[in-house]
Amino acid sequence: MIKQKLENGITVIFEKKPSKSVAVEITFMVGSNYESANVRGISHFLEHMLFEGTKKRKNSRIIANEIEKYGAEFNAYTCGDRTSFFIKIINKHFDIALEILSDMIMNSVFDEKMIEKEKSVIFKEINMVNDDAKQYQWILFQKNLFERHPAKNPTYGTKETIKGLSKKTIIDYYFRHYAPNNMVVSVAGNVSNVQEKVKKYFGSMRPKKPFRRKVINEPLQLRLKKFVEKRKTFNSYIVLGYKSVPRLHKDSYTLDVITAILGKGQSGWIFDEVRNKLGLAYQVGVQNEHEKDYGFFAVFANLDKKNIDKSKKIILQQFKRLENINNNDIEDAKNYIEGSHALNMEDTFQVTDNLAFWETIKNAALANDYIKNIKKVKADDVKKAAKKYLNNKYTLIVIEQG
Repeated sequence: MIKQKLENGITVIFEKKPSKSVAVEITFMVGSNYESANVRGISHFLEHMLFEGTKKRKNSRIIANEIEKYGAEFNAYTCGDRTSFFIKIINKHFDIALEILSDMIMNSVFDEKMIEKEKSVIFKEINMVNDDAKQYQWILFQKNLFERHPAKNPTYGTKETIKGLSKKTIIDYYFRHYAPNNMVVSVAGNVSNVQEKVKKYFGSMRPKKPFRRKVINEPLQLRLKKFVEKRKTFNSYIVLGYKSVPRLHKDSYTLDVITAILGKGQSGWIFDEVRNKLGLAYQVGVQNEHEKDYGFFAVFANLDKKNIDKSKKIILQQFKRLENINNNDIEDAKNYIEGSHALNMEDTFQVTDNLAFWETIKNAALANDYIKNIKKVKADDVKKAAKKYLNNKYTLIVIEQG
């Protein structure tokens, strides 16, 4: 991996890979956790708007066609701490990917009609997420898990805040945060002269005064919290989980190993007990996230209402079982993580996204230490972490079939 910084502050990260494709990802280190209450959802809204037309390419159809006519893939996403735009294309069209992304980022017009149209699209997206219990369960969980941290707010904001966004507010926010000194360009593939080409297409961007998000001290959870929302659904949905630690905390790697023990495919302990042996749920799994200054660990399941209490009991029993873990289970989990990570890194897009993630956390070079840190985890670490984090002071949300 090569990491360089351009004169205007852009961080360029390149990993050479012997592949037929190259992936380019532009990441701005700003997301929904940076937003004040009156503009919640603006980062996600801007993600949409950058596809809605530039001075050169008048609308989203033209932008999409110029990428798709080469058989390329393109998309974008917004999360708490970053907003990313990416193209994956065959190597010989590397310049085309850079030119299109630079046009979107530097020359978007933010047309008034497109702003109003995209507001309607976002409203439909909010409705779609809220209608889908499998997606909405995570909105409900994070809202009730966190008390102070902005991770409690959905990335898409609210209909009220989106409706209230003016063109001026959108443009002011964009030019304040979407600056070269707040930007990472990560590239993976079999290409050359990466720094020179990035400079060619993005070098004219001018840096802005950096914005720093206030550090939030999220309180410890001192009691069990339960929230039930009744819905007309055929299944019930539960998420049982905990606040945990940021990515750079040593215990984050231990929690990754615990996630593999409990939730790897169809052989993880929780899937095996809840579905394979007892047939209490169709879908059951583990979600474990570690970001810059927060983390959470959760088990989710969709099941009949009558099976909720029994399933919850079994889940908690699996947490307790970790306190007697043996070395074989630890090694199996480490091998699973190493194998799945290696397979992911075969994909040039996954490489660029992984590098951008670690750069957002602190430094892209830390990506090289991930498996080393996983291999350091011992049985004692798992026992201590299980006792410390997976206790009886959990947050439980239930979307109950009515």
